[in-house]
Order: sequence, then structure tokens, then C-alpha cells
Amino acid sequence: MKKIFLLAVLAGGLAFGQSKKVVASDVHWWGYKVAKSEASSHDGTVKVKSGDMIMKGNQLVGGSFTLDMTSINSTDLTGEYQGKLNGHLKNGDFFEVEKFPTATFKITSVKKNNDKIYSSLVTGSLTVKGKTNEVSFPAKISYSKGVVSLVSNKFSFDRQKFDVAYKSTMQDVFVKDEIDMLVKVTAK
Repeated sequence: MKKIFLLAVLAGGLAFGQSKKVVASDVHWWGYKVAKSEASSHDGTVKVKSGDMIMKGNQLVGGSFTLDMTSINSTDLTGEYQGKLNGHLKNGDFFEVEKFPTATFKITSVKKNNDKIYSSLVTGSLTVKGKTNEVSFPAKISYSKGVVSLVSNKFSFDRQKFDVAYKSTMQDVFVKDEIDMLVKVTAK
């Protein structure tokens, strides 16, 4: 009986995939002012609080990530200006981190992409400030010796779909709707 149970558990793990826990990450963001250019942007990082990637054989088939929005940090500024921008990003003008301390991304599909370097197209449900929308991005995915690595190409999403809106008298005249991101995640 024990052998049958053990075989059922092993077969179930192969059928549904094997979960790998995120052990390292680097999530970089870019936000743009009036014109989307290097001279009119800010950029920084946000930390992955937790996550997992689901492998079926050598293929990524799912996973989810929780971003710690309280860790959002501008890296293009220093000192007083960095502190002001970080506070601005965390308050009600943008991410409202006291009310929404995390954001999540759940992978819903991974398909082949016609790019030699970023040969996968990852699609998932991104939830920010309680609003969920589909986001897709090209990625390079590798799996070796029990370690899976996902590196995205730079991709954009519309912050307005998540109610991440600049709450000023000028509304969003000075801030572009697109936020660019680059994601690197390793799990084992």
C-alpha cells in the first residue's frame, strides 16, 4: 500500500509540475515624463518578496511572484531628491503602499516567441492596487541542474489600467502612461 501511495505522489508531481522557489531576483523599472527619453525618465528597483516557478520537465509552465511595493526605490537620484521621489511613488499619488504593500504576477501561459534570444513569450495576470490585467513579455528561460532562470527583455505596461495615476492638479499631463520593466528571476 505504501508503494502505491508513493508512486501516486511521484506521478502527481510529474503530471502537475515541480515547484521551484525564487532564490534571487532583480526587477528594474523606468517611468517617463512628458517625452519618453533617457533625459526625462526616472528608474529604479523593486524587490521580489516571494515567488515560485512551476516546471514540467524542462519547460516553465507556471508560477507566481509577489513584489514588495514598499521596497520601490529610485536609483537615478540620490539624497534629498531620491527621498522625495521614493515618498511620492509610495504615497497616494502613485502606488499607495500603505494600503497596497504588494503586487503580484501569476504566469498563465508560456509560449514560443520568434526571437533568437528571448525565445519565450510569458503571459500572466498582473495585480497592482487591487486591479488585475494581463501582461505579456518576451523572455529567455533556461533550466539546468534544478535551477530555472527567467530573464525578460525590456517590456511596457499601461499604469493607468492599475489606477497608478498621478493625483495632482495637472493629472497625468507630465507623466507617460507606460512603465517599462526588466525582470530577472532565479529559482531552485
